[in-house]
Amino acid sequence: MTLTDPIADMLTRIRNALMARHEEAVLPSSQVKEEIARILRKEGYLYAYETFQEGPRRMLRLTLKYDSDDAPMLAGLKRVSKPGQRIYTGRDQIPRIRGGLGFAILSTSKGIMTGEDAWRAGVGGEVLCYIW
Repeated sequence: MTLTDPIADMLTRIRNALMARHEEAVLPSSQVKEEIARILRKEGYLYAYETFQEGPRRMLRLTLKYDSDDAPMLAGLKRVSKPGQRIYTGRDQIPRIRGGLGFAILSTSKGIMTGEDAWRAGVGGEVLCYIW
């Protein structure tokens, strides 16, 4: 089965796992998904992530993080740029999410990074998703 939008599939699997209170989410791996997982880990929304081999496929295991009240650390995820409508932004128009409580993940010429990191690097790019 081929996916039209693998990043949206990743965000949906994470959202579904959080709603079902699972400890892990397992999904097919790619370099972009690994970079998004790295950012989520760095920002404190995941405990850990790892790649492993399952037959011929490389898979990505995300260990989800919950607070002391058993509420997910991730309150929301939103896919912005889609295969049918790409959304690009310049350095000066990088969006602030939830008044600074969330962040945007951008695909830039210097790699995949948060909106704040892209602003500091002086680059814009494709807005992949919003996290809060």
